[in-house]
Amino acid sequence: MRQLDLRCLYYNSGAFGFERGVETHSVGWICEDDPSLRPEARSLTRQISKPAGPELSRLLAKAATELLPGPVWVMPKSHWAFELDFGGKAWMAAALRELTIDPALLQPLTTGDPIEFSPGEIPHLARFAEQLLTNLAGSDFAVAFPGKPVVCTLHHHKQIWWTTTDLGLLENLRQLAASSPV
Repeated sequence: MRQLDLRCLYYNSGAFGFERGVETHSVGWICEDDPSLRPEARSLTRQISKPAGPELSRLLAKAATELLPGPVWVMPKSHWAFELDFGGKAWMAAALRELTIDPALLQPLTTGDPIEFSPGEIPHLARFAEQLLTNLAGSDFAVAFPGKPVVCTLHHHKQIWWTTTDLGLLENLRQLAASSPV
């Protein structure tokens, strides 16, 4: 992550951003108007068809396969102990079990250690992302693509936000969003 000028934003978390002074570009995929967005952020959004969870996770899987092939990391922007106790107590353990991950191993962690999905596990990534995008209520998850200059946030407002230093990748992410019927 440091080789890509990324830094951890909160101690031991999965929240990463580019170093200060690094020129970045963003695009947000949203399904519904969000009045909480500032006007300058609203101009960065691309409308995606509903329902949010299935469509956004489908597009994330397509981006992981076509634009950003390789391993994919998914991690809480807070930490696992919070997500399994407060953030997603009612559903997170079952979502992890679907991935054959024992939630009891993550529950005591006050870190944002990533779950890695290999290229052959993209359908599992899509299912987990759909559960996150459907169920998150007050916290967010990060998605990283090791070796690639991009970070992604699965936002609890049922949105995906991408930040990159690569203008070509940004344009491809915009075009991918345009492929979703509204």
